[in-house]
Amino acid sequence: MIKSSFVKTTWTLRPVNSYKNGTMLSVVIAAMLKPGYLRGFCCFLSFSPNSLFGMGNPLLDIIAVVDKDLLDKYTLKANDVILAEDKHKALFDELVKKFKVEYHAGGATQNSIKVAQWMIQEPHNVGTFFGCIGKDKFGEILKQKAEEAHIDAHYYEQDEEPTGTCAACITGDNRSLVANLAAANCYKKDKHLDLEENWKLVEKAKVYYIAGFFLTVSLESILKVAKHASENNKLFCLNLSAPFISQFFKDNLMQVMPYVDVLFGNETEAATFAKEQDFETKDIKEIAKKAQALPKVNTKRQRIVVLTQGKEETVMALGFLSELVQEKPLDQCVKAAHYSANVIIRRVGCTFPEKPDFN
Repeated sequence: MIKSSFVKTTWTLRPVNSYKNGTMLSVVIAAMLKPGYLRGFCCFLSFSPNSLFGMGNPLLDIIAVVDKDLLDKYTLKANDVILAEDKHKALFDELVKKFKVEYHAGGATQNSIKVAQWMIQEPHNVGTFFGCIGKDKFGEILKQKAEEAHIDAHYYEQDEEPTGTCAACITGDNRSLVANLAAANCYKKDKHLDLEENWKLVEKAKVYYIAGFFLTVSLESILKVAKHASENNKLFCLNLSAPFISQFFKDNLMQVMPYVDVLFGNETEAATFAKEQDFETKDIKEIAKKAQALPKVNTKRQRIVVLTQGKEETVMALGFLSELVQEKPLDQCVKAAHYSANVIIRRVGCTFPEKPDFN
């Protein structure tokens, strides 16, 4: 059972179990799409194709149960997350050739869109996704897997870099993740987002979600989408994604922040963000309130800040709850998030059964 309490404008909700932040945010977005959930905030959105828009770094997840010899060959730790170096480039093809692999459409934002679609079920293609891939076999597989997940993916395809991949090397209860961003770093606003047929898909959306990782790739693309959302009173969501975003891409982050209606993060990301913004507090509730109070362009919407803390309480800072919610919709959003995460965290990769069992 979720336990909630109010402290001024901060709401805390206690999860049933531990969960992944990415799952949390994707299901909150899915719940926000339900009619009547956030009265005056989501304008009674109905389910329709392309209602939810995501833009980010697409990766093809390549998952395999491997042996210690493979880990040793590529100097991998059994339980770790790293970016691929030159010595790891052959790993991806070796996995495919020597082990039984599973392929899944991956990457932080694409996973969020994928889980949201899973929770929504019908109609298909509620979520649109933009990102960059290569013109290669992994790119073709990624397009197929996105289609199987009922995502309306429109990739910018180029031949300078290969499709981004993430190898998940499973040994026992451990997994070693090796990510090769490659083409994911090559997204071009003028060659994809600005095209008329693509921009029409952006205009169709009512809710926008982008992970902070994409701030390192195409700030100008994020700003164009964020300004469109703000000017049309639509919902724009951003995830802090990782501490290094707040540290080393602070200027990019703060250019986008005035357009953010819903800000997501976990406790580590929040602490780094607070330090970089000179909030002078380590208290998670105070951080949420200070982030909520940062300058905002669209004053028709009060910013919501959602900070997860693993198995500990989830903290949310809101402006005026009485104007935003009806029938405790945020309780329902977080309950959905906890359900989804409890399903996915027990599985390999961002995978799930055919249908959710959530009411």
